[in-house]
Amino acid sequence: MIRKATAVWKGTGRDGTGHLSSESGVLAQTPYSFKTRFENEKGTNPEELIAAAHAGCFTMALAFGLQMAGFTPDELSTEAAVTLEPEGKGFKISKSALTLRAKVPNLDDAGFAKIAGEAEKNCPVSKVLNAAITLDAKLG
Repeated sequence: MIRKATAVWKGTGRDGTGHLSSESGVLAQTPYSFKTRFENEKGTNPEELIAAAHAGCFTMALAFGLQMAGFTPDELSTEAAVTLEPEGKGFKISKSALTLRAKVPNLDDAGFAKIAGEAEKNCPVSKVLNAAITLDAKLG
């Protein structure tokens, strides 16, 4: 399976602008720029997209893990907070902090922690990130 996205950029790094598009059409010339990445201008940025990918991948991996263990969640809600920090003359993504709140009937805290931890380690996005990954998982 191969998934594709494209980036088009015009101008310098600080003053230029670009847009991102995905094969599925979910991203369709979505704007990104220095200001959408390092300030709060409307648009997206690579770190936001990585956060969305990590939250989505982990949550789906957890749903499969719960299913295999015989549990059906009422709701799984995950936030991924991706940290971008200076490194040398550039930047690096140093961390992705996953915060999960879940409603899973008939599952105890220990079983939940085990399944959630396995999902975090085995989700493909976790595997590709060269960053510290933390997981704060709570049943509620």
